[in-house]
Amino acid sequence: MTESKLSLIADMGGTNVRFALVDESGAIGPDMVLQCADFAGPDDAAKVFLAARGDAKPVRGAFAVASPVTGDMIEMTNSSWRFSAHHVQRQLGLAELKVVNDFTAAALSVPHLGPAHLMKLGGFEAVPGAPIAVLGPGTGLGVSGLVADSSGRWIGLATEGGHVTMAATDDTEAQVLAHLRRRFGHVSAERVISGPGLLNLYEAVAAVQGVPASYSTAEAVSSHGLDGSCPICRQALSMFFAMLGTVAGNLALSLGARGGVYVAGGILPRMAQAFFASEFRRRFEAKGRFAGYLSAIPTWLVTHPEPAFAGLAALTAEA
Repeated sequence: MTESKLSLIADMGGTNVRFALVDESGAIGPDMVLQCADFAGPDDAAKVFLAARGDAKPVRGAFAVASPVTGDMIEMTNSSWRFSAHHVQRQLGLAELKVVNDFTAAALSVPHLGPAHLMKLGGFEAVPGAPIAVLGPGTGLGVSGLVADSSGRWIGLATEGGHVTMAATDDTEAQVLAHLRRRFGHVSAERVISGPGLLNLYEAVAAVQGVPASYSTAEAVSSHGLDGSCPICRQALSMFFAMLGTVAGNLALSLGARGGVYVAGGILPRMAQAFFASEFRRRFEAKGRFAGYLSAIPTWLVTHPEPAFAGLAALTAEA
């Protein structure tokens, strides 16, 4: 990599931080994963990474953080890290440091993804330059979007759309959500469409049917739902996919996302076959008078292993 034009990128979660360097051509170098708990903040961790790369001296940086970004001070949602972006920039000697929400970074990757990292599920052709919707379940439910400015540059939207109120579309869902309201009060989309949300759905379905819940992890629910060995798990997983379709359709309507809807996150690529056979797409289009509008919008499953890195690399290339 050309030393004088390097950029530093980092994807920060609650437990780990992953670093890499990007050269002037946009190529991403080998990454390094460090434990957040081992360092006082991202600048200390970054110095260890840069030392391991021969004391590389990047000129700019872009960080993705698993928390809202509302100003200079960043407070990680599931980590003890609390830091000033300007302080970190000075400590690392960067001319520029951009900090975005981790799902905004994933959204920014979308225009740069090729066919190898996309699986299409329904719809026709995307309208060039039209808004794009991006959402995906993981530890939470990430929601973002892309809109093009007058020059055609894509701008990522920082949203907390995973916390919109989840709506029922049939009597069974109404019963399940009523049970969850008694437990949580407000039932957001994230309460049911995420890793923890799948477990919430399973426990609620079991309670509504008056049977004991036998499993206590989302991994167990997905495993027994996928192989069909547990009818309650299978129903919860089916509801998970269908509710994701409902929320994706709502987002497409809200953004006018005729540029397509991209479903990302770490969960669905591991169960792509079941996802494609699910009610997701039917629910996506089930919006009454606007079913025809939605039927034209393509939906895609993102299978890139590290979309946030691709988005951050694109961000560092912007002047």
